[in-house]
Amino acid sequence: MTIADDATTPWMRRYHPGPGRAVRLVCFPHAGGSASFYHPVSAAHGAGADVICLQYPGRQDRRREPCHTSVAALADAIVAELRTLGEKPTVFFGHSMGAILAFETALRLERDGGGPRTVIASGRRAPSTARAETVHDRDDDGVIAELKRLNGTVPGLLGDDEILRMALPAIRADYEAIETYRGLPGARLRAGITVLTGYADPLTTADEAAAWERHTEGPFRLTGFPGGHFFIAAQQHAVNAEIAADLAAARRPGVEAVR
Repeated sequence: MTIADDATTPWMRRYHPGPGRAVRLVCFPHAGGSASFYHPVSAAHGAGADVICLQYPGRQDRRREPCHTSVAALADAIVAELRTLGEKPTVFFGHSMGAILAFETALRLERDGGGPRTVIASGRRAPSTARAETVHDRDDDGVIAELKRLNGTVPGLLGDDEILRMALPAIRADYEAIETYRGLPGARLRAGITVLTGYADPLTTADEAAAWERHTEGPFRLTGFPGGHFFIAAQQHAVNAEIAADLAAARRPGVEAVR
């Protein structure tokens, strides 16, 4: 079954829908993030692209649904959703955990002859790199301390203890998914990879960001920005320019579409 270009589902949110878009942008949220995080990205590109912001289970209006605790399970579920879309040249954009999910989703789609033209991996080290991280094993105060360190929550969330405590199950599940993920060292996409990284990001060194080049057979671009892990908030205009460049490339003839 193919769904309409203006349809919204539990997994896929379109904040600026419209017919006739020639290219598609699929946005993958970070750990603990939700589709609404990408509303500004949709506003910036929705006039010319079919912008889909993914909503993982366990948060906001899906908070009563069980969370996935593995990247593989999330990627499998996202692939099933994206296969309901009509074919269109596509760019994936993911930040932090979302970058890995975008990569793993693209790998699965390419195995069936589809996939995006480009994966934009923001704020995340390459799949072949690994660190020993156990935030998901901390108590609630320990998880909250990590959120404060990265300053990556929705504005006001850290100041509202009740809302924050409600969000913690999804945040912890996402941390478990990304912290237990181990990418295959030889995994490579046919799609190009664009990497965006913050110069002061404590979770991604320059070498770890550059290591993404080993995971593509297509074009590779690496761009650094002032800021830490959530540099994309302060550098929104520049980040949108990078996204626009890859969307423009996807509009050119001879590109693959998700299917």
